[in-house]
Amino acid sequence: MDYEPSDSADRTGASGELMPTAVKILIAGGFGVGKTTLVGAVSETRPLRTEEVLTEEGVSVDDLSGIETKTTTTVAMDFGRISITDDLVLYLFGTPGQDRFWFVWDELALGALGAVVLADTRRLADCFPSVDYFEKHGTPFIVAVNCFEGARQYQLDEVTQALSLDPGVPVMLCDARRRESGKEVLIAVLEHAMRTHRRVSATTAG
Repeated sequence: MDYEPSDSADRTGASGELMPTAVKILIAGGFGVGKTTLVGAVSETRPLRTEEVLTEEGVSVDDLSGIETKTTTTVAMDFGRISITDDLVLYLFGTPGQDRFWFVWDELALGALGAVVLADTRRLADCFPSVDYFEKHGTPFIVAVNCFEGARQYQLDEVTQALSLDPGVPVMLCDARRRESGKEVLIAVLEHAMRTHRRVSATTAG
């Protein structure tokens, strides 16, 4: 993994032990794409969830095409954590997917090193708001295509073209239900974010 921990002098606790580096990663994407599932699958602690049951009023607002069996929705955030190495911990913040909850995004995005945009090929256009948000704010992100049963399997370059992504944005397949698959996604966004930040720093210094 292409990761360089910060100076150990900055990560020493009161008792002298080396403290792990904490990194904030956002998990974003459209309504029902699997954000809560991904956070729950990889988190080594019991994830914090802010799910509410979908009401008849919500059903009339939210597009359930392709996800008709969905009965709950995240109204604030999902939160979990995973240790990638002994000295690196990722704190995961899953964003709400519906338009009416986007007012919390700016708060959730503060201090984030990078982001994962989960995609469902049955509803690929639902990714656009997340992609636009991270491009506008200069947040490094990758796109992870959640492989739903029965969904059309796009080639990764087709996803890049369909979402009008910069060629430098990584796109990969994943199964949000599987811990190892989710961990691979998190390592990919971490490496991409670190490369991006180093490149920006080098350009600024130059």
